Amino acid sequence: MFSSRARELEISGIRRMFEAAPPGTINLGLGEPDFSPPAAIQEALFDAIRKGYNHYGPSAGILPLRDALAQRYRRWDGRTARESVVVTEGGTEALAACALTLYEVGDEVLVPNPGFVLYAPHARMAGAIPIPYPLDEANGYQPDLEALESRITPRTRVLVVNSPSNPTGSVYAPRVVDRLVDLAREHDLTILSDEVYDEILYVPQGHRSFWGRYERVVVVNSFSKLFAMTGWRLGYLVAPPAVAQQVNKVHYHLVACPSTPVQMAALAGLSAPPRETAEMVREFRARRDLFLRGLKQVPGLRCVIPEGAFYAFPRIDWGLSPLEAAQALLQRGLLCTPGDSFGSLGEGHLRMSFATSRENLRRALRILEEFGEERTSRGRAAP
Repeated sequence: MFSSRARELEISGIRRMFEAAPPGTINLGLGEPDFSPPAAIQEALFDAIRKGYNHYGPSAGILPLRDALAQRYRRWDGRTARESVVVTEGGTEALAACALTLYEVGDEVLVPNPGFVLYAPHARMAGAIPIPYPLDEANGYQPDLEALESRITPRTRVLVVNSPSNPTGSVYAPRVVDRLVDLAREHDLTILSDEVYDEILYVPQGHRSFWGRYERVVVVNSFSKLFAMTGWRLGYLVAPPAVAQQVNKVHYHLVACPSTPVQMAALAGLSAPPRETAEMVREFRARRDLFLRGLKQVPGLRCVIPEGAFYAFPRIDWGLSPLEAAQALLQRGLLCTPGDSFGSLGEGHLRMSFATSRENLRRALRILEEFGEERTSRGRAAP
């Protein structure tokens, strides 16, 4: 009755835990800002609706928004034009459309481990084979370049990268970005770069996009995190024009076109970058620092300091699997995501989002410290 494609897909661990959480749970599970979209963007949405921008638009997006996005990416490649831009229904749809465009049946696709929950399923949906490559925890979750290169075969077609990273919060070092580009060029690979957290950084060097470094790069991005508008579902991709044209065909058959009034609102945000975005990132930095200080006090837990995004990915030593730990914490009113939802190297970890209020973070830390003390005391008491 059902296709093997559907039968073999699993609900992500993120959604499984979220939907099991009772009301009142402290939510460190979902990765979304707890802010509202900036006032100017909200007003632009209402204004677009009032002025009649409520109809179908071009499949690839309205021209003024594509022009504005092309301008944004000219800092990386001055030749970027609207023909390289496709506006999508969120970053998720952009990733899916890219997978269906770039992956052929039997191709191998290199995906980060631990890495975002969509990369491997999208490859399988397209008939390709996801090949995980390790991020090195001991080196701040930078890609293990030797291990990555050892996984390249004649069937490898695409290298998926993600910096800043979900779930680890790592930011690829400049030398790593350069070497990944070199590997792609040497082995004739396309780079699919997920850069949706590009503005949420806590390191001085700033974001290093893969765009403009190599002729076979596709960048996926989103307005969800930039403007705290996750539920508005608007993203985009930037690709060489010939690639963008092909992706746009697939994109049309998935969604026809992105929301017209939401595009008008995003355009307003790009035209006059709202101060709320910078304030939001400053608050995330303060929350990160508060949360990481608290995690250091939790028995049986250690954590690499995240350099971007809004996730901590601590390793737990509580004698429990990630799922068991997440379920036990959920019973105490704290929602986290099992680390192995993000790949085999997430075993022994939990993902915790600090995109919630400082008061919620303090409450979460009290639960974690109490639970960690109980688990480690039990271990010390064992014969």
